[in-house]
Amino acid sequence: MARINLLPWREEQRKEQLRQFLTIMGLSALLMVAIIALVHLQIAGMIDKQIARNNYLKQEIAKVEKQIKEIDNLAKERKRLLARMEVIEQLQRNRPEIVHLFDEIAKIMPEGTYLVSLKQQGKNLVLEGRAQSNARVSALMRNIEASPWLANPQLQVIKKDPKSESEERNFVLRATQISEADEKKAS
Repeated sequence: MARINLLPWREEQRKEQLRQFLTIMGLSALLMVAIIALVHLQIAGMIDKQIARNNYLKQEIAKVEKQIKEIDNLAKERKRLLARMEVIEQLQRNRPEIVHLFDEIAKIMPEGTYLVSLKQQGKNLVLEGRAQSNARVSALMRNIEASPWLANPQLQVIKKDPKSESEERNFVLRATQISEADEKKAS
């Protein structure tokens, strides 16, 4: 039988297969690194785009917040101006009331009485004065009740001055002023 030695051919075939295997492994590794690099670049690009979008949104939000603050300031200024206008309108409406009040006080004062002081706090009046008798103070209170501009007379004090030799009485009387707006509400 003839003997053929195939060992070198197999060894060369194994070396060739090993070289092909290593080449394929190297190329696969390079391809994998390239794919990972491309994916990484793609994801990094997407992250950069999202960061740019977020920064744009932050800038726009800052602009809108600044506009909101301006609107709030304008709203506060508007409320303040409206309040001032309301006060001015109220003063304009109440302007003739003081004239009516003094005119009415002059009309309701009976003969033999006079005022020493008149104090007003809001709609409340405090009348201090002197009268020749208690009957004159009673007449003043009836006149206040009948008045369209005054109401609710309440006598606080009526006394004779012990130092004075005359029969005059000192009195303190409280009343409430009625305005035109109050009359309109009542009717």
